[in-house]
Parts: sequence; structure tokens; C-alpha cells
Amino acid sequence: MLFLPPYSPDFSKLKAMLRKAAERTIDGLWDRIGSLIPTFTVQECANYIAAAGYDAA
Repeated sequence: MLFLPPYSPDFSKLKAMLRKAAERTIDGLWDRIGSLIPTFTVQECANYIAAAGYDAA
């Protein structure tokens, strides 16, 4: 049996940024997501996709 580490916002940089922005509309949320995309490196994005179980092949 494997135990997961306790949750930490450090593991979800995007979620922490979105909570800090506190957008209250869906359009505002999507606009904020679009403005935050450049803060992530290509490697971070690749790591998120790999961790989600998607195969790059």
C-alpha cells in the first residue's frame, strides 16, 4: 500500500495562483488562466501531462 503525501498548494502552482486571483465569473476565470499560462515552463507543462498519465507517444 502506498500513502500519498499530505496535500500542499506547492504541488499545484496553478490552483494556488487561481485562488489568489479570486475570480468570480467563468469568463474571468478563463481570462486569468490565459494570463497565467506564460508563467509555466515547457518542462513544467510536460511534467503535469506525464503525471496525469498521458503518454506523449
